[in-house]
Amino acid sequence: MSASTTTMKPSGGGIRARVQAFGGFLTAMVIPNVGAFIAWGFVTALFIPTGWLPNKEFALLVGPMITYLLPLLIAFTGGRLVHGARGGVIGAVGTIGLIVGAGIPMFLGAMIMGPLSAWILKRIDRFLEPRMRAGLEMLVNNFSLGIVGFGLCLLSFAAIGPGIEELNKLLLAGINALVSTGVLPLLALLNEPAKVLFLNNVIDQGVYYPLGLQQAATQGQSLFFMVASNPGPGLGLLTAFLLFSKSKLIRRSTPSAILIHFIGGIHEIYFPYVLMKPITIIGMIAGAASGIATFSLFDVGLVAGPSPGSIISYLLLTPRGNYFGVLTGVLVAAIVTFVVTAAILKFEQYRSGSALDDEEDELEAAKNKSSSMKAKGRAILDGALTATADARPASIVFACDAGMGSSAMGATVFRNRLTKAGIVGVTVTHSAIENIPADVDIAVIQQNLVDRARRVHPHLKIIPISNYLGDPALDELEEILEAAPAPEIPQGLLKD
Repeated sequence: MSASTTTMKPSGGGIRARVQAFGGFLTAMVIPNVGAFIAWGFVTALFIPTGWLPNKEFALLVGPMITYLLPLLIAFTGGRLVHGARGGVIGAVGTIGLIVGAGIPMFLGAMIMGPLSAWILKRIDRFLEPRMRAGLEMLVNNFSLGIVGFGLCLLSFAAIGPGIEELNKLLLAGINALVSTGVLPLLALLNEPAKVLFLNNVIDQGVYYPLGLQQAATQGQSLFFMVASNPGPGLGLLTAFLLFSKSKLIRRSTPSAILIHFIGGIHEIYFPYVLMKPITIIGMIAGAASGIATFSLFDVGLVAGPSPGSIISYLLLTPRGNYFGVLTGVLVAAIVTFVVTAAILKFEQYRSGSALDDEEDELEAAKNKSSSMKAKGRAILDGALTATADARPASIVFACDAGMGSSAMGATVFRNRLTKAGIVGVTVTHSAIENIPADVDIAVIQQNLVDRARRVHPHLKIIPISNYLGDPALDELEEILEAAPAPEIPQGLLKD
C-alpha cells in the first residue's frame, strides 16, 4: 500500500524546517559531485609546485577543473533537481556565461544560475506543452531550450555574472577580515548550534566550501574546509559521555558512535547527545573555536572539502607540510571539548546527588522514553504497513539531509538486523528527504528533521527516531516485521 493512501496533516515545519530544506537543496547539488571535488583536490595536492609530486603538465589540469568542470557539474545537478535532464542542460548553458564573464571560480553563481535557469525553462515548458501540435514535440523542445539557453547565457555573461562576482567578493572580504583580525574562532558560536539543528549543510556546502575552493585555487589549501567539519569536537564529546555518563544505555551505544563519527565521518551521530543535554553545546563551541584557532596559528588547510568529515578524509586531503598543524588542531579541539563536557557531566551529577541516584534516574527516564517511542512507532506502523493484493514487500526508507550519511548507515544497520533475524520480504533503502519515493510505506527519520519531511511529503508515514544504532522505535519495527509472515504484513495486525 502506498503511503500516499493515508492522510496526515502537515505540521507546517517553521523556520528551522525551511532553512533545513534550503540546506538540503544545496547539499543535493554538491554531494553527488563530491568525488569530482576530491579528484581535483588530489590533482592540486600532488602536482602543483608545492605538492607531493610536482608536475608542470599535470598541474595544468588544476585551473580548468576548478574554473569550468566543478561549477558546471554543480549547475547541471541543480538544474536537474528542478526540471530533470532538460533542467540540467539549461542550467549548465546558463552558468557558462557566468564562468566566462567572471574572474573567479563561479561556485556561488552555479548554485544560483543552475536552478534558476531550470525553473525558467520549466515555466516555459508548462506554457508550451498544451499548445504543442502532435509531431512537433522534438522540434519545439530542442529550439525552446536552445533559445532560452542562448538568452540566459548572454544575460549571465553581461549582467548576472558581474553582480554575483561582486557579492562573492564582499562575502570573501568579510571572512578574510575575520581571519586578519583573529576572531575567526568566533564562527564556532554559529557553527556548532547550527550543526546540531541539522543546518550543517547550509553553512558548509552553502558558504564555506565555495569560499574554500576559491582560496585553494590560489593558495593550494584553505582553512575554510575545516571551520565546520573538524571531527575533533565530536570525538571529545562522545568520549566524555563514554567515560562520565552514569547511564548504561548511553555508555553501551557510545563506542559505536565514536567509530562512526571519527572514522566514518557521519557527524549526525553525536547530535542526539547534545540535544539530550543541551548545555554540552558549550563544550562543542569551546572545542571548535580552539580547533579553528590552532589551524590559524599553524596556517594550515585542506585542498578540498572533506566529505564525509572523517579523520581519514582529513589525512587524505592534507597538503604537504600541513600534517602536524592539522592533526594538532583536531587533537586540541577534542581535548578542549572533552574537558568542558566532562566537567559539565560531573557537575550535573554532583548537583543532583549520588552517582547511583543519577544512574537510576537516567535508566528510568530511558525506560519511559523507550515505552513512549515504542507506542509512537506502533501507531505509525499500524497505519502504514498493510497487505497488498499483489503481496508487494513492505518498503522502508531511511531518510536524512543528504541521503548519503546517517540514513545510509541506518539503512545498512537495519537491513543487517533483518537479515540476521531471518526476516525477508522487506526492502530497506536510504534517501535524501526531498527524494523519498512516493510509494514507500514507512520513512524512518531523525526526529529533528520530521517537520521538514512533512512539509515536502504531507502524507508520508514517518517513524521519528533519535538514534540510528539503538532506538526503541527500530526495535519495535523489527519485532513487528519478525512476527509477520513473508512477504506481506497480515491485515489483522494493522488498522487504519
